[in-house]
Amino acid sequence: MGTPEPNAGLERLYRETGWTLRQFAQETNRIGTERRTPTKYREPSVHQWLKGHMPKEATRSLILEALARKLARPVSHREAGFPPPSDHSNARPSTVEGLTDLGREDMDPSRRSVIGAGLFSVALAVPNWRDVVGRMEAIQTGVTQRIGMAEVNTVIAMTDRLSDLDDEFGGRYARPMAAAFLVNIVAPYLKSDAPSEVRREMVSAASFLCYLTGWMAVDEGLHGNAQRYYVKGLELAGASNDYLTYCHILRGMSVQSVDLGHGSTAVQWANAASESSPTAGPRMTAFMQGQQAHSYAVAGERSNALQSLKKAERALSKAESSHQTFGGYSPATLAYHTAQVRYALGDVTGSVDSLHSHFHLRVPENESHRSKMRFASMLAERQLAIGHLDAACATWSKVIDDYPAIQSGAVDNHVSDMFRLIRPYLKNSAARDLYERARLVAPKSVPA
Repeated sequence: MGTPEPNAGLERLYRETGWTLRQFAQETNRIGTERRTPTKYREPSVHQWLKGHMPKEATRSLILEALARKLARPVSHREAGFPPPSDHSNARPSTVEGLTDLGREDMDPSRRSVIGAGLFSVALAVPNWRDVVGRMEAIQTGVTQRIGMAEVNTVIAMTDRLSDLDDEFGGRYARPMAAAFLVNIVAPYLKSDAPSEVRREMVSAASFLCYLTGWMAVDEGLHGNAQRYYVKGLELAGASNDYLTYCHILRGMSVQSVDLGHGSTAVQWANAASESSPTAGPRMTAFMQGQQAHSYAVAGERSNALQSLKKAERALSKAESSHQTFGGYSPATLAYHTAQVRYALGDVTGSVDSLHSHFHLRVPENESHRSKMRFASMLAERQLAIGHLDAACATWSKVIDDYPAIQSGAVDNHVSDMFRLIRPYLKNSAARDLYERARLVAPKSVPA
């Protein structure tokens, strides 16, 4: 075999970043760790890539994402001098076909490790509202089934039940059921004969189910997979002219981004959600502004964060009642956003106070059990950060009480963090009791 030609495309991108070889390797490794497929590349590996030696296909996606994050724009395989991925196809699948393929992957336990390798992308190509509205593919299937509003109502009701299961028990239980329902019931409905109004309502219902399934994938830490569900949801929302769900999904993408620490991407999608929501009422305005505030704070834009938080407060004060809330936005949610803004801006003590307010304002029957455990874990972590060890142990103890009943990757991560954070304090009796009790209920997948 001859000596490979230098990779001019990758070299050009590398020069554009201004990185050293070591920084290039470090950024690639960092994304591998985020993806839960750790790598240990060093300068010689990067040097070999630039000289034309082709990295493994799994590594190529890490490299492209590292470059995209640094350059703040999408970077394609071709631009980086890489061949297309093995699943590349010039034929763009229809929305329904793509949704079916995605759901089948999610249903198959043998593919869970592959699905888990899905990589969150800050350079995700998100369909614009004008690009997707009204563009549902014309599907000729020969299926004779005809659907009506009864089937639409079935999808809506099932989505509500799945959402309740997710809130109560976590996404790990509910998501495979949601994927199976999408593939076996909803996808065939989308191909069935129906009056135009029924078809529009069915596509809208499918859009929100895609959003919910993506939300559950986020909870399990499958961020690339979640993004795929979100994009399908956006396509379906546009096809059914459902701008509310379109905005809701964009906001969900912002929530995912901000929780991963990608402030600028979170701002981008939070702003897109707000801008895509015409004639927003006060509660929907608060729903959008609260997320914008959190995103701005993580992005380091203090003035914009505080301004958005004030807008959320004013809008929520104008909302007529807690009934028919948009996205369940409530005073408790606003207190949570206030806590997150304060924390991101460096006010840990103020964040603790706001989280206490959140729990005081929560209405148990309207709130997610999983979010209660996540937010309580945040509270304990921040109580410890300001030196309140006994209070932190008491808060964590409540989380451990409920932990065996939840199947949530996000909660697992918080419990893993608890073990790490409390370990230096095991001479304290409260910390030691908490640690030992948690060890009895934590699964082997959560390191103690």
